[in-house]
Amino acid sequence: MLLNSQSRRTFMARGCAATAALASLGHGTIGRAQSLVVPSRLLCSGPPGSIPDILARRVAEQLNARQAQGVIVDNRAGAAGQLAVAALKAGPGDGSTMLLAQGAIASVYPFLYPKLAYDPATDLAPVSLAGEMTLALAVGPAVPESVANVRDLVAWMRASPKQANVGSPGTGTLPHLLEAMLFREAGVPWQHIGYSGGPPAVVDLLGGQIAALILPEGLFKQHKQAGRLRVLGTSGAQRTALLPDVPSLVEQGYADLVVREWFGVFMSGRVAASVVDATSQALQAAIAQPALAAALAESGMVATSSTSAAMAARIASEQRYWRPVIQTLGVKAE
Repeated sequence: MLLNSQSRRTFMARGCAATAALASLGHGTIGRAQSLVVPSRLLCSGPPGSIPDILARRVAEQLNARQAQGVIVDNRAGAAGQLAVAALKAGPGDGSTMLLAQGAIASVYPFLYPKLAYDPATDLAPVSLAGEMTLALAVGPAVPESVANVRDLVAWMRASPKQANVGSPGTGTLPHLLEAMLFREAGVPWQHIGYSGGPPAVVDLLGGQIAALILPEGLFKQHKQAGRLRVLGTSGAQRTALLPDVPSLVEQGYADLVVREWFGVFMSGRVAASVVDATSQALQAAIAQPALAAALAESGMVATSSTSAAMAARIASEQRYWRPVIQTLGVKAE
């Protein structure tokens, strides 16, 4: 697209102002350049109270402590994160809008959705990783108390196929794919129930509307401690610090089921590379704060930042992994 001289001047002025302001964030200073930047908006792919929401608000807090203009969290839950991506794509391309979402929107969805409404390669600009966590499999009151591990659950599901309904925060999310991988390997029938995020799925699990649920482990800890549900396994290579008494799926015979959910910050693919890099530096400084790491640990998250290039490399690596897996599972989403 060709720009006239006035448009070029406007574009360059916005890019320079945003770059200067964001660079100042990394030093914890408030300079004149910051007053030239409109307040930032951080779109979030999850509903209030969800893991992405918790992460987004913690990151926003740290950014707000380092700049004059406020970063506002804007929840756009639904369609497994695609509504948030649509909002980013439709928004301005000046770097004033960011998106915090699960990495699956770039690494998994291209192979899962036949008619994806965006192209991760051109519509999304990776900025920085933000956090990662282990998933967990939990059962509620719909499952007999005698079910104490994954082997027991598989046996119960095989004997009670009409009750073998398992929830996830949405079709095509990593929890959903982990369910498909687990129960395919176990050779047991099951029905997937998708929700618009983790919190409503937990409500139905506790109410007995669904038998089991896979979510980030942090969403189960409080309910597990209160005896309202049982966590049967986690998806890391070994047990986690948050739930040390829960065996991993690897321990229970599923050696290949190591899946960790991660979240990152994206910008529109129209944003200048200099603005993306400056924002990445600001995010790395914010995520490195001990207060943020401590707060995330309470929810089972590990604060993780990166350069834009490192995040792009991780996306490419995971695309190579998930393409054949999804083809094997035969999972498709509309």
